Amino acid sequence: MSIFRGCRGGGRMRPTIVLFTRDLRVRDHPALAAAVDRDAPVVPLFVVDPAITARAARNRIAYLREALADLRCALRAAGGGLVLRRGDTVREALRVAQETGAGRIHLSADVSAFAAARSARLHREAAAMGVEVAEFPGVTVVPPGDLVPAGGDHYKVFTPYWRAWESHSWRGMVAEPRHLSLPAGIDEGISPDEVFGDAGVGGLSALRQRGGEQEARRRLGAWLSDGCACYERLHDDLAAAATSRLSADLRFGCLSPVETARAARDHPAGRSWVRQLAWRDFHHQVTAAFPDIAVRDYRPRDVQWHTDEDALEAWRDGQTGVPIVDAGMRQLLSEGFMHNRARMITAAFLTRHLRLHWRHGVAHFHALLTDGDIADNCGNWQWVAGTGNDTRPNRRFNLLRQSRRFDPEGAYIRRHVAELADLSGADIHAPWRARTPPADYPKPLTDLGE
Repeated sequence: MSIFRGCRGGGRMRPTIVLFTRDLRVRDHPALAAAVDRDAPVVPLFVVDPAITARAARNRIAYLREALADLRCALRAAGGGLVLRRGDTVREALRVAQETGAGRIHLSADVSAFAAARSARLHREAAAMGVEVAEFPGVTVVPPGDLVPAGGDHYKVFTPYWRAWESHSWRGMVAEPRHLSLPAGIDEGISPDEVFGDAGVGGLSALRQRGGEQEARRRLGAWLSDGCACYERLHDDLAAAATSRLSADLRFGCLSPVETARAARDHPAGRSWVRQLAWRDFHHQVTAAFPDIAVRDYRPRDVQWHTDEDALEAWRDGQTGVPIVDAGMRQLLSEGFMHNRARMITAAFLTRHLRLHWRHGVAHFHALLTDGDIADNCGNWQWVAGTGNDTRPNRRFNLLRQSRRFDPEGAYIRRHVAELADLSGADIHAPWRARTPPADYPKPLTDLGE
């Protein structure tokens, strides 16, 4: 695969716009590096598009404003800057092209339906203005489309994808820019705080992570030094919280997926965690082939979904009466994050036990998760619901067994469900069976069918 597509020659000395989307870093940024290599002024641009931010979780908005402030500082340190605009992304990018006389727009290729439509429109309208558009890799380790099975357009099952992914040669990393120059007269615009106003300020999860490339790299370094060695043994231990917590950093591109994967691959115990990066790429190549993954069943199963607003609200609030489910849902509320095993458990309860549609789960997670990646969120929800890429769509989820296995001492439950802090032994997993059930904790919404 060429490192970019849709690019033609000409216009060497005209400025190049680098349109940042969810690739908010300066290290290993192919679109930015290619613009610098043209030996012409570079206009780094981010457009705060209400079509996106109006639907984004407050936790993501807060992360984004911090990431943009960090990105502006990094670009200024190299002699450039970050131009911030607010409005429709395509319209504002072309307006900046007119203001600066730019002949090219670079951006990182993405896979969601929204991103695909935005890209098609940008190519079309830019061409009418005589502006070239080039798309580069940078959102995943292996770009969607680079790995294709015989007789198909994408991999539908993870295991063969993983084998192909692991043996595939990854692109080389590119250097961060040392010297940048904005065209004379271009205004960087207002600060990230001003462009967002009150969005992403109040109502945030108390324990959410801060955004930005510096913070992300600090977390990556700490993970490789202190956490990765125990990942294979402890990653499903809910109380241990032994996962990387890098999902939001990857979702916003504050970490390069390729740099992250290379660093983890070189770690003595990194292979198990690198496999999770392959899962991320897997969902992205599925979404590239099936952009409607957020609204339609990937594999229709003719499931008869129920309607129960009270049960749905109880699930959202962590008041289902099933401790392991409520612990996960309350972690989401307090942190804007949920342990991966807990995500599976809470999704199974909603779709398999309450028989409520997976789209309700996708929407609630998307409203709170700081990572909130369309491909991963929707792909995993459909996997659990039996409408996605699971090869065993009728798999049984015994939630009490999951609770006892992955939180055997109940420490995760006690951490997030205060009403059960005094329970001990097996009662913590099924308090309705206790000799004296806690009066302030609800009974289960449904028979778990153990």
